[in-house]
Amino acid sequence: MFEIDRVQLNNLFDAELAWESLPFLLQGVPVTILLAVIGMLVGLVLGFFIALARGSAKLVLRWPSRLYISFMRSTPIIVFLFLIYYGLPIIGIKLTAFLAASIAFGLNSAAYIAEIYRAALSSVDKGQWEAAKALNIGYWQALRIIILPQAIRIAIPPLANVFLSIMLSTSLAAIITVPELFQKAQIVAGRTFDAMTMYIMVALIYWPIGIGIAFLQERLEKRFNKYVKQEI
Repeated sequence: MFEIDRVQLNNLFDAELAWESLPFLLQGVPVTILLAVIGMLVGLVLGFFIALARGSAKLVLRWPSRLYISFMRSTPIIVFLFLIYYGLPIIGIKLTAFLAASIAFGLNSAAYIAEIYRAALSSVDKGQWEAAKALNIGYWQALRIIILPQAIRIAIPPLANVFLSIMLSTSLAAIITVPELFQKAQIVAGRTFDAMTMYIMVALIYWPIGIGIAFLQERLEKRFNKYVKQEI
């Protein structure tokens, strides 16, 4: 019985292969992280302006932003990876796989981030806008020094979730040959015919990355806690 269980365990996970392949797999981690960071940064910047347009009183700004959010949130990211990497060359625009993936993740995440921004900005007491106006503080200055510090504190947890989601979704970039973590695992799996070991290794490598993101989230929350009104 013990021999059977050991054989089954070896079929599930080959520790020797995992150890030998680890350096090669780790080569894909910087690419994975960089791709997620760029996608997140694009999403943060673009999402901010989409959120402002979404909350604008002007229809010419509000409706296009709502359509953008609705379309992006309702379409799989893999569709944009194919459209940007394989579709744009048809009209003469050729991008590297990494750049195409960065743009796809940035455009897609911007829709989710815009809704997070909108909800966070809406949660700030409107009386603070009125107070800023009474003190003759301009819109952008009030937004920067009064509203955003409070809104960001509220937005940090969902933004961290978006970043983690982007990080995990980078595995889809392997489809367009981006040399990230999952693509490295597929190479080894194709060579050794042991996909299960490689997929388990990918999961084990992603795990500490997720822990690191959670730690960063906690640090940022503490950093912005000073903007929260303390109740006595």
